[in-house]
Amino acid sequence: MKVTSTGILHGVISDEYGKRGTQFNAHGMPTYSLPLSIQDAPAGTVSYAIVLEDKDAYPVSGGFVWIHWTVANLTRTELEENERISATDFVQGANSWMSVQGGQQSRKESSYYGGMCPPDATHLYELHVFALDTKLQLENGFYLNELYKQMDGHILEQCTIKGTYDN
Repeated sequence: MKVTSTGILHGVISDEYGKRGTQFNAHGMPTYSLPLSIQDAPAGTVSYAIVLEDKDAYPVSGGFVWIHWTVANLTRTELEENERISATDFVQGANSWMSVQGGQQSRKESSYYGGMCPPDATHLYELHVFALDTKLQLENGFYLNELYKQMDGHILEQCTIKGTYDN
């Protein structure tokens, strides 16, 4: 399986998908989501799940990996940019913007793409795409641990792409 994004060029995430973009929610969270394309999925793939995370946030977040976006039950192989707002054919989970460090947005406000805002230095972001042999029993606002519990035993293949975003 191969995953690409026109929003990540030469290992760098384009400005519009983070804090230098132009679309934010009422709390200042960047909301303009990355596009992606999935090719060569394994036979038997029923749906995809996505996790966008920032492990470099661990020292500045108070000790946890920052979750920017979680998606489940994606059944197509293309996401256009900013589809986190308009698409209704997949579910989105809660991100780390609902944490104390993220301003304690409500779970509903945090159940979308929350773009890159590294506070201290350039961070490396990982976009994990999982090909699954089923659709998951999740609703908008699900937590990351719920996603991983339901994916257990259903992952056919996984692909990760990475990109940096500077402060």
